[in-house]
Amino acid sequence: MDRQPLSIIPLHSHQQQLAAGVLSRAFFNDPLMLYYLPDPDRRTRVLPYLMRVTMRYCLLYGQVFTTPNLDGIACWLPPGVNMSTLGLVRAGLGVLPPNLGWEALRRLQQVEPAIDRIHHACVPGPHWYLMLLGVEPVRQGEGIGGSLIAPVLARAYAAGLPCYLETMTELDVAFYRKHGFKVIFETDIPPGNLHVWKLLKQPRE
Repeated sequence: MDRQPLSIIPLHSHQQQLAAGVLSRAFFNDPLMLYYLPDPDRRTRVLPYLMRVTMRYCLLYGQVFTTPNLDGIACWLPPGVNMSTLGLVRAGLGVLPPNLGWEALRRLQQVEPAIDRIHHACVPGPHWYLMLLGVEPVRQGEGIGGSLIAPVLARAYAAGLPCYLETMTELDVAFYRKHGFKVIFETDIPPGNLHVWKLLKQPRE
């Protein structure tokens, strides 16, 4: 039987807590999150906060899409809107998350500025920025991620704007290549030796 098209809808503000849980489960073993929060118990407590801050910023200034059952979340920032993860932590809710720890904060301060510098060097002009894309682990591989990013990809195509993202997993690189993104830069970021890929989808490709 042919799979029915998935309904993609904007995330409502009252769904933030549930959506943060989805993103936390999706990113629980992400290399960057493992580096920031190596202790799994602390990661379980802190990650929903970090995800919710990022998502709230995108709700205010960008676009956040999900499905009727919250199978996944896509958080975008539009052209001209920039915010680092550290800035989101500091400004998003006014206080640092409980149980973050000074070591995690130190690592944030070391890594995030480097990621942001590379971002703006790679794509200095107007572009859409995919800050977060996460799908419930049990639903991955069903085409949900591709459906979630489709609305903004279409909008960017119509406006003649590129779409940009970064990732630290080869599996993600393969996924985004399938959807028209190309690796434009990759490097290791000290001190955690985190390997990051920067990907871009041009509007006419």
